[in-house]
Amino acid sequence: MKVNANTLRAGQVIETDGKLYAILKADNIQPGKGTPVTQVEMRRISDGVKVVERYRTTESVERAFIDEGEYQFLFKDGDAYAFMDVVNYEQISVPADVIGEPARFLQDGMHVTMRLHQGVPVSVELPQKVTLEITETEPTVKGQTASSSYKPAMLSNGVRTMVPPHVGPGTRIVVMTEDGSYVERARD
Repeated sequence: MKVNANTLRAGQVIETDGKLYAILKADNIQPGKGTPVTQVEMRRISDGVKVVERYRTTESVERAFIDEGEYQFLFKDGDAYAFMDVVNYEQISVPADVIGEPARFLQDGMHVTMRLHQGVPVSVELPQKVTLEITETEPTVKGQTASSSYKPAMLSNGVRTMVPPHVGPGTRIVVMTEDGSYVERARD
């Protein structure tokens, strides 16, 4: 199926030169002068080599035929992650490099979207946001109340992020899984 390059997103799989590539990151770049382009960072599924390509936003790219399903995260097993198909309860082991950086946001029982090509996992898409607890932060500096000031914080999964000064240890916050950025305080 052909799609425009500007519609490519992380987690999708495309076919180029007869090889499958899982998209890790896609950025639409609009230069002040010239043609807008989409820069795509992707991993070749066959051997795991990372490649960066640039496509004109109007260029067509071939999306691969992929089976997509909902899976539940069970546990980490060495260098792989175990997931269960929520429909037929079959377990599948996914290598860590297929998930990539977002793996640090996996939580027990989390539901993810997994894409398989001929029964082999090619990409795992986590929910856009997760709720985590802050384990430690720096103390707030008095008078530093400007809305643009942030301080570093350590989350319960070991990831560092920047949070507003009024947020302290023990607070549950919502974080984007794509880059680990603070969104809001959790409403629970």
